[in-house]
Amino acid sequence: MAEQEGSGLQVLLHTLQSSSDRASILTILQVLGDLLSVGTDRRIRYMISKGGSEALLQTLVNTARTASPDYDILLPLFRLLAKVGLRDRKFGQKALELEALDVTLILARKNLSRSQNLLHCLWALRVFASSVTTGAMLGINGAMELLFKVIAPYTRKRTRIIRAATEVLAALLKSKSNGRRAVNRGYVTSLLRLHQDWHSHDAANTYVPIRRALLLCLKHIAALRSGREAFLAAQGMEILFSSTQNRLDDPGSEPVTCVVLQVLRQCSPRSPLPLAAPGSAYAFPAAGNTPSSPPPALAEEDLEDDGDEGEDKDSDSEDAKEEDDDLETDVNKLTSKPGLDRPTEELTQYEAMCLELSCRFEELEPKPGDELSAEKTEYANHHHIPTTAPGKQQRCSNKDQSSRGQGREDAVQTPLLSMVKRQRPPVHLASQTGPGGNLYEKAPSNGLGTDSSGNEIVDIQALFQEGAWDIDATSCPRTSASVSNPTRSRDPVEVMDELLQMHPQHIPFHDPCVYMAKARRTRSVADFKTAAFPDLWGHRPPPSPEPLLERKRGIQRIKILEDIRRLIQPSDVLNRVVFSLDEPGQDTASGCLRFSSRFESGNLRKAIQVREFEYDLLVNTDVNSTQYQQWFNFQVSGMRAAVPYRFNIINCEKPNSQFNYGMQPTMYSVKEALLGRPTWKRTGYEICYYKAASVPGDHGPRSPRRKQFQLGDEGGLGVPGQQ
Repeated sequence: MAEQEGSGLQVLLHTLQSSSDRASILTILQVLGDLLSVGTDRRIRYMISKGGSEALLQTLVNTARTASPDYDILLPLFRLLAKVGLRDRKFGQKALELEALDVTLILARKNLSRSQNLLHCLWALRVFASSVTTGAMLGINGAMELLFKVIAPYTRKRTRIIRAATEVLAALLKSKSNGRRAVNRGYVTSLLRLHQDWHSHDAANTYVPIRRALLLCLKHIAALRSGREAFLAAQGMEILFSSTQNRLDDPGSEPVTCVVLQVLRQCSPRSPLPLAAPGSAYAFPAAGNTPSSPPPALAEEDLEDDGDEGEDKDSDSEDAKEEDDDLETDVNKLTSKPGLDRPTEELTQYEAMCLELSCRFEELEPKPGDELSAEKTEYANHHHIPTTAPGKQQRCSNKDQSSRGQGREDAVQTPLLSMVKRQRPPVHLASQTGPGGNLYEKAPSNGLGTDSSGNEIVDIQALFQEGAWDIDATSCPRTSASVSNPTRSRDPVEVMDELLQMHPQHIPFHDPCVYMAKARRTRSVADFKTAAFPDLWGHRPPPSPEPLLERKRGIQRIKILEDIRRLIQPSDVLNRVVFSLDEPGQDTASGCLRFSSRFESGNLRKAIQVREFEYDLLVNTDVNSTQYQQWFNFQVSGMRAAVPYRFNIINCEKPNSQFNYGMQPTMYSVKEALLGRPTWKRTGYEICYYKAASVPGDHGPRSPRRKQFQLGDEGGLGVPGQQ
């Protein structure tokens, strides 16, 4: 049966090519139209497999080369060509081989004043131009000049023809040779003017397809370096930026807005990262590694894509590349969980250290009246880190240590929470006693300004502005010390002593003595002298689950437009370096936030103040590497209350991030920790992760080109004393 159907279709196609009888050709075209008008694409693909494309193209050539072409045959033939050509990937090449391109262009030129005939010719040219090589041949034969006669100047007459012509032009400009031809003939300015005219006269979004096709023309031209230069010279950035401002919240303009953002990002000038060297700020002579020579400096041509070079190549996925590739759309990739690399039974040996495997943290909260001896706390399980709990136990007291061994003696000699500048001598803190209890409940109700007896203490924010917690300048207290007289000048060490008495520390599985002992014995690559306060003070899990952040619609495009505004309106941009590992002298800027990363696991390399409440941050690469910039850990202080700040981490590496799907950065507040809530909390809003307009500094002549991505985070973190 299938063979009979195939033979019947082949007979029709053979008759269509060879017959010169007008009635027979019209009948066959009507039969083929009826066959392809119902059902699925499977019928069209079956016809293509039987030589249907060649038969239709040959019929077009035969009919068009007659002395007086019969448009009663040509019009239904063009409709069939448009339908079949969309499913045949080699349709353009077949049309080129059968010389159908020339006859179609000739017919289009003859029918510039006949709308119906011209429209059908444009439909055929649109499917011919789907092949980049065929589109280049059409450009050589003058197709673009013909199309500009149709679309310019602006008019609301014959909008169907103008729409088809702009779509054909957008397909032709995928060819690099056509793009260069358009730049040389000044078509960029004409396209921008046409876009302005259609945009200003289309408040009701009636002609969105025409506007979008004009923007696609600009997008394909901007793929070339010469096209970007012509676009910038014609003030294209300013024109598209201003035309988009009042349509961001208009759902009807969504297709146009998407292409505008792509063009703006494509034409944004590329700049190298503002770093002294592409590698890490720290170096470590690892065994077996030879020091590598520094990469060559970036030349101006390295900042641009080599878009003008190379030949035209067909690509089946061009349409898929029209949208931004910043977002992962495969839900399976986002939700898949990696398999365990070991049996589940083996994980039980880690229950002591990883309690989340078997129990809930709520069960670990101490209850009023509970008292734990030092011996029970320390030796309850040899896998546990010794926990210092208030109660009968005194913190690092002068009790006999002989029964606890040399390990505990070493811990007693180590620094504790009183961290001061390195030049200050070690100071012994007072022993602390007090009943155990939940620190969430023991936070003083009268704030940090006074203690429970009403005595005034030093402002904590002023203390933390010192910005350093020296590891070597502290020691565990061995003798009790009375609280100093508040009438005289207060020393930061004394203030910390008093704070420790008012806010006793009780974090499960955390002992500051043990931590500081390990910190002093740790050999750091950068010889850090500062301990991070969260590591020192400890951490409690959040009291309740933290939900994913619901992302606002259109927030990413708003951030992109703000970045574009920085380029075209630089008058309010400060560009002031406020922190840099490469230039330590820059750390003293006033009137801005204070950043620091000179502690273990800190990796902020440079901070640049862009505007009053906006900062560009660059993270440090891994040691002895120029890569792996995806995580960030730094300290920031000096924020104003109830003021949102924006942080742009502009040199991330991964092509996508969970920040686009509701994840938030974590923040540890010193003020909250002293109030009894030492917790890493998810914070921030308007969080986006997208491609950045910067080029990594390690791009050499033979190194692969790497893209940089940007994490934009805006949030109300303006609470004084937070880090």
